[in-house]
Amino acid sequence: MNRLVIYQLFVRLFSNTNNTNSHNGDLTINGCGKFEHITLKALREIADMGFTHVWYTGAIEHSTTTGTDGFNGDESCVVKGKAGSPYAIRDYYDVAADLSVIQAERMKELEALIDRTHEAGLKVIIDFVPNHLARTYKSDNRPDDIEDFGQRDDKTIAFHPQNNFYYLPWESLHLPTASHCSQFNEMPARVTGNDCFTASPSLNDWYETIKLNYGVDYLNNKSEYFDPVPDTWRKMNHVLNFWADKGVDGFRCDMAAMVPVAFWTQAINNIKSRRNDLLFIAEIYEPWLYNDFLNRGGFDYLYDKVGFYDTLRNVMTGQAPASRISDCWKGVEGFGHRMLNFIENHDEQRIASRFFCQSPLPGIPATVVASLINRGGFMLYNGQEVGEEGALPTGYSGDDGRTSIFDYGTMPALQRWVNGGRYDGLALTSDEIKLRDSYRFITRLPNKYRSFQSGGFYDLMWVNQQLIQFSGDRIYTFLRYYDTEVMLVAVNFSNQPADAPINIPDHALKLIGAEIQENINIIDLHTNTCYTGSKNPLGDLQVTIHLTAHGYFIGNITTC
Repeated sequence: MNRLVIYQLFVRLFSNTNNTNSHNGDLTINGCGKFEHITLKALREIADMGFTHVWYTGAIEHSTTTGTDGFNGDESCVVKGKAGSPYAIRDYYDVAADLSVIQAERMKELEALIDRTHEAGLKVIIDFVPNHLARTYKSDNRPDDIEDFGQRDDKTIAFHPQNNFYYLPWESLHLPTASHCSQFNEMPARVTGNDCFTASPSLNDWYETIKLNYGVDYLNNKSEYFDPVPDTWRKMNHVLNFWADKGVDGFRCDMAAMVPVAFWTQAINNIKSRRNDLLFIAEIYEPWLYNDFLNRGGFDYLYDKVGFYDTLRNVMTGQAPASRISDCWKGVEGFGHRMLNFIENHDEQRIASRFFCQSPLPGIPATVVASLINRGGFMLYNGQEVGEEGALPTGYSGDDGRTSIFDYGTMPALQRWVNGGRYDGLALTSDEIKLRDSYRFITRLPNKYRSFQSGGFYDLMWVNQQLIQFSGDRIYTFLRYYDTEVMLVAVNFSNQPADAPINIPDHALKLIGAEIQENINIIDLHTNTCYTGSKNPLGDLQVTIHLTAHGYFIGNITTC
């Protein structure tokens, strides 16, 4: 089985070839990417980089101010930005009209994209947003065998296990953006998506969304009422089955820990009894819940954000020594193969932004570690491979180092690779070409060599930090091995080149069963340079590796 290597593709921006990028520009000015414009050529280029899955972010219909053929735009008071958040779902059974060439054919256009993705040898992941939906939610596309959310709710009481929403009886909703409203009213007020139990959510709340009720009474010590099965469970199971039947291969589950694990247990078990190949990834930030969501909840992978991402970010910015990375794999020991590593996604700041590293280059050693340190999954956000800075599009998001998910526009560096829909990279700068080539080399490795795909891991930091010449502050090194294949990995987080004397202890050699006599050759997989190492009197192997600034070494150890 191939290791999970995901390309996160934000449809609205990825295939948009309109480079106007007007501040706060609407659809007619800034344009929008389309399903149809993600061609087989584009997908084959993504597959060529070694990716196994594409996560189509923002595909499901969500709240937007844009009115198109047959679609009314929502009032700006309940939409963040002109384009709207892809996590304020307006219809679980439909796709975003903005992303279609012909609105009436929008579902067929997505289905055709799913088919093209499979033809390119890739699998499809979409968002499943179970915790909240848009305040303007109304499904026009749902099948006849299911009722709409809230249709039978008793709105006179704050909580009932069979209600789909939580209510604040006899209170009207007061939005922080009320001055932008002319017709939108909500009485009684429904509780806001981020567990905000007030009729007056703030600008910092998820005010454009409504919290879904899974049978948990939040105002009474989170008492659980799961028998009989809450109506929301039944409806969300229906949503999952709807998309599985469309040929989707997996779900990235938004804010999974805000939904009770008991729901996930039955939902994932039920749908996998029909399609055991479906993939479930949890966005989760509570390490104390990891075991529960993996073992009882049934998730295949969990975000490794608060451990791995946060640590690696501190290393990249010089706020922590590289040796701190060792704490990451220790923190998930026993289930590291079920964690998903990443350096960027739509929630995080771009590596090249002035808020992070101010250069894309530190992303290279970070990606080597993220993709090769264990047998878990790795994810790359579109544009990372060409050094996207997160400066555009501008509007609601503001200048914060993130590529806005609320606005229309493009990612300029990525668009130079898209090159008017040719997907050939001919408009990239020389530095961007070098960067993308580096990423392509790295992202191909997890499924090119068995040691990286399913092999063992040995951290070399515990012994090398004792060497006077070795900088544990900026260099990280480890082994991966499978059968007779042994790989030495070393990365340099410094902006200065370094010669790293690396010691491979006799303990490691015995553990992995490597029978090495006096000397070894280590062949650099990238440059084909051969390094020679030798045993010291203690039986340890010693070799000095040259690392460029923000560089890496990945070498195959062979005996002389």
